[in-house]
Amino acid sequence: MRVLVTGFEPFGGQSLNPSWEVTRALQGAVIAGAQVTAVQLPCVFAQALPALQQALAQHRPDIVLALGQAEGRSDFSVERVAINVMDARIPDNAGAQPIDVPVIAGEPAAYFSTLPIKSLVAGLKAAGFPASVSQTAGTFVCNQVFYALQHTLAGRGVHSGFMHLPLLPEQAAQWPGPTLPSWPAAVQVAGVQQALALLVAHRQHGLGDAAISGGTLN
Repeated sequence: MRVLVTGFEPFGGQSLNPSWEVTRALQGAVIAGAQVTAVQLPCVFAQALPALQQALAQHRPDIVLALGQAEGRSDFSVERVAINVMDARIPDNAGAQPIDVPVIAGEPAAYFSTLPIKSLVAGLKAAGFPASVSQTAGTFVCNQVFYALQHTLAGRGVHSGFMHLPLLPEQAAQWPGPTLPSWPAAVQVAGVQQALALLVAHRQHGLGDAAISGGTLN
């Protein structure tokens, strides 16, 4: 079984991004018998989707877990739905700031995750990692990648979705304003390893919430 994990390069003037620090730590790992490949995506609207498409074509995964940074969140946020809009609050790393632009013109308004999101949250919490189902992946590059991922893999039988991570302590220590929640990198890596083990078990044995079937919202 092949697992693809993606993370983003740092953005917004930062030098770290927890999604990439976690992702690169998992490169080459074997989790519950599944081989993990890590890929970094640029935090650039014009480049993220070609990089994602290349990774999917090259690695042909059975499971894809895309990761992203969400400052202010205090747990693993398992995303339910990606929406077909880019509405950037800040410029991306190339200076682009699309406002009210579709991710893919003429396509469905939204796609659901095809991961067993509620059983994944339950499994993470049972293992000691705070987690919740999130109803919004935002409208920045994270949501763009999540939407394109689900659009590309729709109907192909691949389990795929997105999870947001808290800041790293090094980031929170330098963040302007009130202190934001943060988790050490080692804790985040252990939590994502647990998430992947749960997803592999679901794929192998059909465990989890059967209600999550994927598809679209029109």
